[in-house]
Amino acid sequence: MPKSELMPMKLLVMGLCLSLSSGMASQALAFDTQSGVSRESGPFDLFKFGFFSYKEGRKGDAVEAYRYAAEKGHTGSRWALANMYADGDGVPENDLEAFKIYSEIAQAGVEPGSEDTGYFANALIALAGYYRRGIADSPVKIDLSQARQLYFQAASAFGIPEAQFQLGRMMLSGEGGSVSVHQAKKWLNRARNNGHAGAMGLFGNIIFQEGDAARGLAFMTAALDHCPPKDCAWLQSTQEEAFSVASEEDRRKGVALAKNIRSNAGE
Repeated sequence: MPKSELMPMKLLVMGLCLSLSSGMASQALAFDTQSGVSRESGPFDLFKFGFFSYKEGRKGDAVEAYRYAAEKGHTGSRWALANMYADGDGVPENDLEAFKIYSEIAQAGVEPGSEDTGYFANALIALAGYYRRGIADSPVKIDLSQARQLYFQAASAFGIPEAQFQLGRMMLSGEGGSVSVHQAKKWLNRARNNGHAGAMGLFGNIIFQEGDAARGLAFMTAALDHCPPKDCAWLQSTQEEAFSVASEEDRRKGVALAKNIRSNAGE
């Protein structure tokens, strides 16, 4: 599946995981009794060992540890294992297996304030991506309505900018439901206020098309200042196309306004 949708959330959760590995000895051996961790160890110890092993490039040990921890119900290990299958990272790429594990996480739910909230929200976004595109030669078919519903859950309940962005895109194009420019703008506006460059650029393009040329150009220009590599090409193309048809006055105003966009997120 496209990994770009998952990356922001993965980075967030992996950042939380960094502290978990701090207690592992740097000289830890392979996954055997000499390392002090075995299949009989507790799920959290297995998870820490798996995470540390992954950082050290011992992905086979990481997969083994994550599997044992996942069997004992550890959500973070399920999430990590699903990511590895989705990315073909340390194991053969298998989107169907990743889908199954993400589904297990989503079906288990999460308690308010739980430490598993990040894993749960990430699983929702991953599943939405799979339903949006389907998985070839598998029972998982394209279901845009389900994808839109999952993005809505992640966007509304957890405020995930990527989910807000993808939901806005679907509402704008009518994927999985009716077209609603008004609702699309609302979700894109939330995402861009949360720092999502793609949402900022798309929001700017919408209001540019609606006649607010200078402000639209400002958002599209500002988006280019902090876009991730995956979004820079289409954002630049959109911005250049708008600039080519804008008046000289609107171009000047747009460039001037763009300088203040980041410090005035509610503008």
